[in-house]
Amino acid sequence: MVDWDEFRATRTQLGAAFVRILGYFREDGTKSVAAIEDAMRARDARGLVMPAHTLKSEARQFGAEKLGALAEDIEVFARHCIESQTSPEEYLPRVVTLRPLFEETLGALEREANPLVQRRTPGVGSAVGF
Repeated sequence: MVDWDEFRATRTQLGAAFVRILGYFREDGTKSVAAIEDAMRARDARGLVMPAHTLKSEARQFGAEKLGALAEDIEVFARHCIESQTSPEEYLPRVVTLRPLFEETLGALEREANPLVQRRTPGVGSAVGF
C-alpha cells in the first residue's frame, strides 16, 4: 500500500515541515475524494479530472502508491470520457473504493509519522522467551 522508502525520503526532505505537509494532505485529500464522489454522482467526467490528479500527485509524494495508482486510473479514464463524450458511470465501482483506501492509507501514514509511536524492527523484541 505504501512505499515506506519513498515515505522516509519525503520525511527527510521535508524535515520539520513534514507533519504540517502531511496535515495538508489530509485536508486536500479529503476534499479531493469528496469532489470525485460529487462529480461521479453528477456523472461529470470533467469534474473528476483535477481532484483525481491532485490526489494522485499528493499520494505519491508520501509513497502511497496504491492510492496514487487508483487516483491516476480515475483521472485517465475521466480524460478518456471527456474526449469520447461518454459518461464516467462505469467507473463507479472504482470511485466507491477510493474513500476507504484513502482513509486506510492516511491512517497508515499518520501512524508512521507519529513521533509517539514506538518503532520496532520486525523480529526484535518479539522472540519467544521474552
